[in-house]
Amino acid sequence: MDFDNKLAENAPSQENRINLNAKSLALEIGWFASVVNARLRNCFGNENNGLSTDFVVKDNGTYITPEEIPAPDFSDDHSVYAEFVSYYKLSREERLLLMLTIIPHVQPHLLDVFFSLNKSISRGYTEFGGIRGSRHSGFIPTGETALFLLAGNDLARRFNAYKLFEPDHIFTAHNIISIDGSQNGEPFYSSTISLSTEYVDFFTTGNLRKPPFSMEFPARRLVTRMDWEDLVVDDFTSMQLDELRIWLQHGRTLYEDWGMSRTLKPGYKALFHGPPGTGKTLTAALLGKLYNLDVYRIDLSMVVSKYIGETEKNLEKVFSRAENKNWILFFDEADALFGKRTSISDAHDKYANQEIAYLLQRLEDYPGLVILASNMRNNVDEAFVRRLQSIIHFQKPQPRERLRLWSGAFSKQCQPPVRESIERLSQQYELSGGAIMNVVQFASLMALNRNDNTITMEDLLQGIRKEFMKEGKTM
Repeated sequence: MDFDNKLAENAPSQENRINLNAKSLALEIGWFASVVNARLRNCFGNENNGLSTDFVVKDNGTYITPEEIPAPDFSDDHSVYAEFVSYYKLSREERLLLMLTIIPHVQPHLLDVFFSLNKSISRGYTEFGGIRGSRHSGFIPTGETALFLLAGNDLARRFNAYKLFEPDHIFTAHNIISIDGSQNGEPFYSSTISLSTEYVDFFTTGNLRKPPFSMEFPARRLVTRMDWEDLVVDDFTSMQLDELRIWLQHGRTLYEDWGMSRTLKPGYKALFHGPPGTGKTLTAALLGKLYNLDVYRIDLSMVVSKYIGETEKNLEKVFSRAENKNWILFFDEADALFGKRTSISDAHDKYANQEIAYLLQRLEDYPGLVILASNMRNNVDEAFVRRLQSIIHFQKPQPRERLRLWSGAFSKQCQPPVRESIERLSQQYELSGGAIMNVVQFASLMALNRNDNTITMEDLLQGIRKEFMKEGKTM
């Protein structure tokens, strides 16, 4: 179980979370400040070189070392931060690194000491690292800042601290702390380090904010007011969806408790295919609602780019944000991304196929549910199809399903036609669920325009005629 899932299961009230978090962070920040002061004294000796700090002194008059300052005991603390420290059994060094990334969000002035001027060269101290942000006027820490705090000038300690930035460390693997290593040609640890937005929320308010739709997160949350019982599909599709529901309910037990993570790839991938209006998007939203999971529909218009490498970068923003969140990712009109590969005839085809290779790897690595939706199953590349656990066909509803759709479509405030008339509509006119709802909306508006609550067959037939015209059909 990931920490954010554990947190959701044991969440106290909002006010209690905030008070507990504030108390714990105040203790940890006090400890952090003492360690910083001791590190500065330890490195710079009796000459403070313009540094303005309060140093810690022992009873015998000698200065205390950073390693001698004990971390707060959180064994009886039930704040989110304390629970996090306990859950991951964080070491002293890990807690200091975590505090270094939290402080810019809660008490940024505490890092101003790292702006101190080195009088001998009339600029800041190189060993402090850090940068000044474009909007944030305070000190933004880098990897060098963390290494100075943890090791000072001790090379052995410094090299040992490198493990905190390894890809398999809990901070990186779970996207808790990230280091921006994109500075070409510059030392890796001169890159900024930052705490993920989710964990800033966890450690302060205890709530997780939903990511806003933007270029940095090109996906919108799918929600619905309908319930699973409102979904109308044929019996075979319903049976296939039951398998998907069972995975959402028991997949974690299968991997963790049964030990199948050794032989099974993480996550579950499904293809929903069928004509428009048959319930593919609604099903994705209902699955999330059924198991209290967030569902995000990726906006392909903001993801797919004609520029080489940009599509992968845009997708990575979604996948990296979704990692370890147990989100359901929904790719509507997935043909744009997961379509058939071409034979390589020019450089553009070569890079397009590399893009698909990236997608294949990202799909395999994602531990949650990914749903691809397409109007045509044959439009999806076979390389993706081989990695799917389910291929579910949403066919146009038959008379029995159409009768259920018609029967549940009308408002309780109106008077629909008698059941026999609805049954005739179900038998005579082949419409998708989405088209039926369009017809009911049209007929309801016509009734309201007459200041009437009676839906007439004439209104419904006129609405059906409109839907057929949209599809190029005649009644």
